[in-house]
Amino acid sequence: MNNKTGSTLEFGHRRGGFFNIVDEIKEKNFSIDLTFIDALEKFDLVYRTLCAILYNFVPASGHPGGSISSGRIVQSLMLHSMDYDFSDPANKASDILSYAAGHKAMGLYAAWALRNECVRISYPELLPTEKEQLRLEDLLGFRKNPLTSTPLFKKYKAKPLDGHPTPATPFVRLATGASGVGIASSFGMAWAVLDSYGSEITTPWVHVLEGEGGMTPGRVQEALSIAGTSRLHNIVLHVDWNQASIDSNRVCRDEQAPGDYVQWSPAELLYLNDWNVITVPDGKDFLQILVAQELALKCHNDQPTGIIYSTQKGWKYGITGRVSHGAGHAFCSDGFYSFLSEFENTFGVKFSRFSGDKTPENIERLFYEHLITIRQVLETNKGIVTMLGKNILRSKERLIQQKRSYRKDIPRLSSIFGDSAVLPDKVPSELVLQPGQCIPLRSVLGNIANYLNKITGGAFVGASADLLESTSISLLNRGFPEGFYNAISNSGCRLLSAGGICEDAQGGFLSGISAFGNHIGVGSSYGAFIVALQHISARLHAIGQQTQRHTWGISQTPFIIVCGHAGPKTGEDGPTHADPQALQLFQENFPKGSMITLTPWDHQEIWPLMVAALKAHPAIIAPFVTRPADPVIDREKYKLPPPSAAIKGVYALRKADSSKKRAGTIVLQGNGVASAFVTDVLPVIDEKSLNLNVFYIASAELFDLLPYEEQQSVFSESYAQEAMGITEFTLPLMYRWVTSERGRKHTLYPFMKGHFLGSGQGNVVFTEAGLNGKSQLEAVLGYLIENNSTHHIG
Repeated sequence: MNNKTGSTLEFGHRRGGFFNIVDEIKEKNFSIDLTFIDALEKFDLVYRTLCAILYNFVPASGHPGGSISSGRIVQSLMLHSMDYDFSDPANKASDILSYAAGHKAMGLYAAWALRNECVRISYPELLPTEKEQLRLEDLLGFRKNPLTSTPLFKKYKAKPLDGHPTPATPFVRLATGASGVGIASSFGMAWAVLDSYGSEITTPWVHVLEGEGGMTPGRVQEALSIAGTSRLHNIVLHVDWNQASIDSNRVCRDEQAPGDYVQWSPAELLYLNDWNVITVPDGKDFLQILVAQELALKCHNDQPTGIIYSTQKGWKYGITGRVSHGAGHAFCSDGFYSFLSEFENTFGVKFSRFSGDKTPENIERLFYEHLITIRQVLETNKGIVTMLGKNILRSKERLIQQKRSYRKDIPRLSSIFGDSAVLPDKVPSELVLQPGQCIPLRSVLGNIANYLNKITGGAFVGASADLLESTSISLLNRGFPEGFYNAISNSGCRLLSAGGICEDAQGGFLSGISAFGNHIGVGSSYGAFIVALQHISARLHAIGQQTQRHTWGISQTPFIIVCGHAGPKTGEDGPTHADPQALQLFQENFPKGSMITLTPWDHQEIWPLMVAALKAHPAIIAPFVTRPADPVIDREKYKLPPPSAAIKGVYALRKADSSKKRAGTIVLQGNGVASAFVTDVLPVIDEKSLNLNVFYIASAELFDLLPYEEQQSVFSESYAQEAMGITEFTLPLMYRWVTSERGRKHTLYPFMKGHFLGSGQGNVVFTEAGLNGKSQLEAVLGYLIENNSTHHIG
């Protein structure tokens, strides 16, 4: 790069290479059957037509432009370049195609259904069970709710196909589509594949589809950095570069002008991050596409590879560029049928036209007639279909020949989930804590992660936002190779170089690791940051895991979001970091069984809570742990129940004598407030013989997993109606446990004085907030007086 002074700036040395596919074709470095390309041309015409039909019959829904521009990329992959077993969509040895560009789901469903038709017509013995197929009839469920009741949807038992892909669809491993998360999670899955198989020769490839618009989120740059640095050489990123997003027709800088959004081209961004880059000047040319994909699989320099295909969004659709992103031709309009005319003229057929009232039933009937016309054309052109079907058969044969298998020492999550020796109430001897021992909660969690990592043979994989030691996640790797994971030089290490201060990509990446099912990703940062920045990744992972559980009966595999340095105890860093709000974004904000938050106050509760959470198989586990080193409480001295009582989510530190009038109920949540309460307030309560209930909230979600009758026996509604709360989190999180206006008026919480808290050591900040032991005692006594207690409180 030259500036006005003549100085030059160039890329430094890269391990990745750069290739223009035109040069490879000139040198004839390929082995492509040109008659196969003719068959692909016909197939793509059918595919483009089907995309238009899907948009037409699900009006104002879907993304026709990008589905069309990426179609030839996908067709080349699934009909030529990938090795997979069509008969077994769950086969983990198969290559993976991940639609990071989830808005291209219309294209995914069209391609999947047409592939299924090819197999049904030419090699029906390859068909899996009907549940594992995506049939042409299933397209009647495109963007439809499971409650849809139109006649043909019900008659053919069509699958409700989500607006963006989820694992409810065969061959789909991840829920994608939200703001760049799909790239990060797909790369994380590629890591898990690579670590499970362990050999370049036998490792499945992970092909990831995205457009340049989907590469603009910051988490994508972060994920590209992780993959390039860690040398994840089994990734091939396929970039549908059409320069059109929702609002712009010049997303990136190119040779002609600056970009509207970013001043890099996809090739520059990938090469900057040490990727192999292959450019395809004409992304509509099947020869260029196929040769590029062949070359990508031959790049043996141990770097990930990106292929940049120059395409046109909405090619031949009649609506191109950004306006075709989420819009298409009006229902059964002249423009729609004008686009279909190429198909009609090529194959000598005529699609039915709409007549009558626009009722759901009439629209569905015509939709089905159009699908049947597609089917009839494929059945009539059996020679083309058989050629394509044979390639799908060959894909399976190649996979079998490779004999891909897991490495012998693959991590074993079954050592936790299936081992009766790992129980919440059985603390391993090396993890037993002694009263008075001074240690941070974060270190206890790190030691537990390390213990679990050792017994599973390295199933726990850690990453942090440049805070590995600060949050104690580095302890997870003790006994494994030091440093950072590198697929070539340090593959045994269980710590990832997660791009630096990159909570966004870290969350997606770790969720992808967990989604493959052989590992558990563990990420950490300040709770104040990581909860907000990983919320989207957590939600998509939960969606993906939920659909796998409901559709395929596969247990959820969690990823763990360590919310470190949580709450006011991190007061030295000030209100920007010592934030009490984070828990509110997670707790009880996900469907039951998807998210489990943990808020231990005592070091000794962490083992039982973590084991109970793991054995519950949620999609996400989010422990909130504090930074300072605190002494381990002597539970016997303070007459507290054993730490394993915490696994019910809510447990009593004190239970009122039911034979006497109860003075009230107090509900606690948070390490700092509970520690102060136990050491400063509880002795006074005991001394004055106050007949109180005192409950601690260790996990709202573990409590929710109890049967309703057991919940009521632990914490009844009558307790909530009289209770006051003390929390170091936010007031709304007490509303479930404190239901009366009087109780809420007496509840203590960090913002009760109407301002963010100042800086300083934790004890000073707790005093400022009115959450220290003295303030708690005054508040409790005031609550009891107003509660008209009959006890003498002095």
